[in-house]
Amino acid sequence: MPATKEINPVPKLNNDTGFSTTGIINGSRFINRDGTFNLHKKGWPFWDRFSIFYTMISLPLWQFIIIIVSFFFSINLLYAGIYYWIGAEQFTGFVATTPVGIFKELYFFSTETFTTVGYGRVNPVGDAANLVAAVEAMSGFLSFALATGLIYGRFARPRAHLVFSDHAIVAPYRDKTALMFRFACYKQNHALSDVTVQVNLAMLIQENGEPKYKYYTLQLERSKIESMPMNWTVVHPIDEQSPLAGFTNEDLATTDVELYVMVRGFNDVYGNTVQQRTSYTYQEIHYNRKFVSMYQETAKGTVMELHKLSKHEGVVL
Repeated sequence: MPATKEINPVPKLNNDTGFSTTGIINGSRFINRDGTFNLHKKGWPFWDRFSIFYTMISLPLWQFIIIIVSFFFSINLLYAGIYYWIGAEQFTGFVATTPVGIFKELYFFSTETFTTVGYGRVNPVGDAANLVAAVEAMSGFLSFALATGLIYGRFARPRAHLVFSDHAIVAPYRDKTALMFRFACYKQNHALSDVTVQVNLAMLIQENGEPKYKYYTLQLERSKIESMPMNWTVVHPIDEQSPLAGFTNEDLATTDVELYVMVRGFNDVYGNTVQQRTSYTYQEIHYNRKFVSMYQETAKGTVMELHKLSKHEGVVL
């Protein structure tokens, strides 16, 4: 149910977010925690909408490896089945005499042909077998070219390598309160420079009897830093300039509040500008909490304990 709560009129609306003001997604979110947009497209052919390249370079590494290995075994099973269907008399050099043994030798002949290794004991002698082997050899080097491109794309793709706290918090800050979250680069020796952050706020309110989303760019204590070897706690002071002025935890829920965050910076390792998005819905914003320290001093220097990035504790008011 959209809120009828009176919204602070001082903050300036941001009408350039690219999100709709009338699309009702109450209870859902605009941006997923991993930075992808929570949007699904329909009404167009699936293969025109589906991007194989983007999917393959975005998959988790273990899924990518499983797909590559599964494809290799599956394609060779397919060709081995075709060779077996053509007939063993199309080949020479078999040692096995049983059907299972012959199929096994045909399978390994397929792997040798697909990879262009060609050990040479089993050879095609019939026209049909030679034709299929020629097609398989072509599909083999084309497949390895595609796999090489995907592997290079995964390793060379510029990324920010940022990890965000699981929750945003509202805690006492100087003489007022502030909305905070923090993030850090988890890769060793990846220190971003010229880092900027922008935080937008979406809330659902009643306007002239109709539910509409309003968007605000939150004013931050600091929106840019020169370098980020450590973590960054982003702070939005909740004062008379804030659209969250006077809000309680219940108000966040009734207005379906969502923060969406964009971080940009220059990654020296990739030599390129990188960016990463995330969001926090009202369920992920906790009141009267504070982040705990995530640093430890040792004889060898300062240690950043990334496992404490999301750790917070209660505040005694």
